[in-house]
Amino acid sequence: MKIAFKLAAVALAVLGSNVAMAQKGETVKMVRIDPLTGLLGPVGVSQLKGYQFFAEKFSGAGNPAGVKFEITGIDNKLSPTESLNALKAAIDQGVRYIVQGNGSSVALALTDAVTKHNERNPGKEIIYLNDSAVDPDLTNGKCSYWHFRFDADTSMKMEAMSSFMESQKDIKKVYILGQNYSHGVQVAKFTKETLARKRPDIQVVGEDLHPLAQTRDFAPYIAKIKASGADTVVTGNWGSDLSLLIKAANEGGYTGKFFTYYAGVTGTPSALGTNGAGRVYQIAYNHYNMGGQMDKWMNEFKQKYNDDFYTGSTIRIYQMLGAAMAKAKSTDPLKVAAAMEGLKVDSFNGEVEMRKADHQLQQPLYITVWQKADKKYPYSPENTGMTLAPLKEYPNYVSSTPTSCQMKRP
Repeated sequence: MKIAFKLAAVALAVLGSNVAMAQKGETVKMVRIDPLTGLLGPVGVSQLKGYQFFAEKFSGAGNPAGVKFEITGIDNKLSPTESLNALKAAIDQGVRYIVQGNGSSVALALTDAVTKHNERNPGKEIIYLNDSAVDPDLTNGKCSYWHFRFDADTSMKMEAMSSFMESQKDIKKVYILGQNYSHGVQVAKFTKETLARKRPDIQVVGEDLHPLAQTRDFAPYIAKIKASGADTVVTGNWGSDLSLLIKAANEGGYTGKFFTYYAGVTGTPSALGTNGAGRVYQIAYNHYNMGGQMDKWMNEFKQKYNDDFYTGSTIRIYQMLGAAMAKAKSTDPLKVAAAMEGLKVDSFNGEVEMRKADHQLQQPLYITVWQKADKKYPYSPENTGMTLAPLKEYPNYVSSTPTSCQMKRP
């Protein structure tokens, strides 16, 4: 009888071991739904390269679950409708992990569609991994159990940015310029709210929203900014909408400061050139001079693609997925989603946490300034001879903001 019990115990141990490693060697297919053509296409193309580059780094022995990551892209032309068609195509292909980032209007449409799909198709759930869409509604009133955001939202970034602006006594008059969709509206809202709280003496002397990825000449906006007497511009613009704005500012002779979210993104470093030195700032969760392993990865990426890597959330998505799949002992999205809630991982700049309450990653933020590259901060995006040098780091607790999310769990 004792021998039988021992044999049974051994069998259970072996079975448990097999279950624990059931996902080792399994291929996890992912699809990124983002613009690959049009004015904002260069951003999406560069980011897809980043996903493919790091899929190799974090596959197999590169993650604790031992899975292989495989990712492809679908061009959504920055359209919510095209994105929903792409989502259906991905689901039809058996993909259960969707990635997206550029455009909060797209993100809101995908969140709703993914949530409805999972409610109607138990056992075939999919997870939506958001790397860049920063509308706070996504982790507040419109939060979803199946949506996980790896960027910091607009309110978090403005909390850190306004803390820095609070100390800049030469800022007297601010002009807010943004893209006319949810992100641009939220940037304007939180700029006014945080400045009123921290620097009530600052005047907001103008505010404009322009069509997303349609404006080719920003000279009229620069003329309005100059006429307003603004010494500082706050903008959430990205891609061509930021690079063309900066180009117009340089050509129009505007010498005020720019506080941005995406100065380091494709096209903008070249538009900045040397004219933006010392007066263009960026708030972000990473930058071009992080040091350590990140520097090695960025230099390797540049050598391989002749391009710059700037979307650090890519790395965190792979790190979090690998850790969650190891914890869940499965690649099933239902189990992985549960494992990701509250999960902490050591990333390229310390520990980050996927907050359980709303699925918003809690992470440090950095204020950087555009300046000449030097020995201390040597990385030069788009071979401009310039770089984004860190001025201030804001730890997780500083940038963290409350959530109104009422999470509906399966």
